[in-house]
Amino acid sequence: MTDIWIVFAIIACVIALFVWDRLPVIAVCVGCAMALWATGVLTLNQALAGFGDPATVFVTSLFVVSGALEKTGLTAWTGQVLARGAGDSRFRLIVLMMLFCGVLSALISVNGAVAALLPVVVVLAVRLKRPPSQLLMPLVFGAHSGSMLALTGTPVNVLVLEASLDAGERGFGYFEFAYVGVFLVIGTIILALLLGTRLLPVRENRALPPDLSRHARTLVEQFRLDSDVHQLRVRPESPLVGRPRAELAFDGSPGVSLLTVQEAAGSGAARLGAIEAGDLIALRADADDVAELAADLMLSPADAEGVKFEAGLFTTASGLAEVIIPPRSPLIGERLFPGMVTPSGNLVVLALQRQGIDLAPGQPLKKGDTLLLQGTWEALGTYIAPPEALVVDSPELVRRQVVPMGRNAAISLGIMAVMVVLLATGVVPAAAAGILAAGAVLLFGILNVEEIYRSINWTTVILVGAMMPLSTAITQTGAAKLMATYLIDAVGGFGPRALLAGLFILTGALGQVISNTATALIIIPISVVAAEQMGVSPQPVLMSVAVAAAASFLTPVATPTNLMVMEPGGYRFGDYWKFGLPMMLWFFLMAVFVVPLIWPF
Repeated sequence: MTDIWIVFAIIACVIALFVWDRLPVIAVCVGCAMALWATGVLTLNQALAGFGDPATVFVTSLFVVSGALEKTGLTAWTGQVLARGAGDSRFRLIVLMMLFCGVLSALISVNGAVAALLPVVVVLAVRLKRPPSQLLMPLVFGAHSGSMLALTGTPVNVLVLEASLDAGERGFGYFEFAYVGVFLVIGTIILALLLGTRLLPVRENRALPPDLSRHARTLVEQFRLDSDVHQLRVRPESPLVGRPRAELAFDGSPGVSLLTVQEAAGSGAARLGAIEAGDLIALRADADDVAELAADLMLSPADAEGVKFEAGLFTTASGLAEVIIPPRSPLIGERLFPGMVTPSGNLVVLALQRQGIDLAPGQPLKKGDTLLLQGTWEALGTYIAPPEALVVDSPELVRRQVVPMGRNAAISLGIMAVMVVLLATGVVPAAAAGILAAGAVLLFGILNVEEIYRSINWTTVILVGAMMPLSTAITQTGAAKLMATYLIDAVGGFGPRALLAGLFILTGALGQVISNTATALIIIPISVVAAEQMGVSPQPVLMSVAVAAAASFLTPVATPTNLMVMEPGGYRFGDYWKFGLPMMLWFFLMAVFVVPLIWPF
């Protein structure tokens, strides 16, 4: 058996295993790379080269950039904009979601756009009580169509531009792709609106995160923090200025209990050190006791300033965590009270409850007791861990949903803008632009090393790296060229539109099992030669190939973004082609009949 037929056999086995849907996708992909090595088609270095490929590195860096956007509240803000714009209307949600993703894809690539908006759409699905399976595939397909709005939407566009220039043509302008891309986006949205409810599965995913958009109000109500809670501002002449936070007590006022002290700098973080002028002190007491205390300690009522206690609970610097005392916890028997700083010195106890009833200050803790803790996001993630306590909602998950845009939001946007400029100008390769952006995220302190690791979807990265050797094998053995030659011989005599149709079918078929970039690298030189032999301009032929390469709809392994939504959407292998076929037909019509009208033969 020649290497070509070995490659065909491996492709057939991979597709069969995907359809069978009994093995994890990642196992099939890694097994494919190992099969290419075991059969001698590729060397071991070639079979593992995908993990160090620039495209894999670029995808990984985009996860880091999108993680920075999430931490600084930009994706939460996007979700709020989408939620406000969509309301309860599926029509408006689909339109806005796909438009957002399409435009973002043109700027930071399909992978970056989907990675940034995926958590937002999942939360919106939960919030609007809609199955994520009805939203996530339209999100990805909107990104594919949006990649045809600008040169930077996909590497295929850059390859098409270079091929056009090498053929002696004028090339394509930065936004010239939008001449057909706009039609692709509009058609994709219309198909999603008309066919989505019929062709997409209604499948729930029990692993979806909860909707935490009203988390602050939920905790305030649960722990009754809106009952007799008052805030006082520390004036510069107050005797409390410079006093250690741990020594703050109101023993002379038995009706007053301290909840927390928040910094005056605007971050809203809990004050753990010495009290400074402008700090906010939250107390639980009746109005008369608060007025007397304010007069004695030279404090001014912050309630008159319009400062809301609930609004300061979640900021870019700090937040809250609800925890439960599990059996055998070392905290059992400890005596805690609201307002105290935990022994670690990094968290503040805001409230304690036992079976929904407030726990008396100083009463020993028992298993099942619930605590509400306040601290920086880093402290909440570091100092709350088994066996001491069990977190009800992950601080990381809470931060992503409820934190507003903070001081690092502008820096994150600036990093993304610089990356877009580098990608648009081609000053550095795409992988280098991604690495520089990810490095800037680390150097500016937006994400630390641990957060960078957590922001990367390692499953997707491994899948991308494991499938790339298949592209190498198809090219190296001549399998792709053999198929392309037969197809061009079959359709070339029926005119240029038949050539476009044949190239679209071949490109679309290959693009379902290997990356669209690798597919384009195989098809582009053949398409240029075919155009020259038929005596037509290569411009419409190349643009048609670009459109076909973007039509990666039929399998979850067609693109990394298709894989990104597979688990959160609860999709199976067969779900993709059902919804993808109408999309592919629309792209086919655009590539064969509309492209030649814009770029004549």
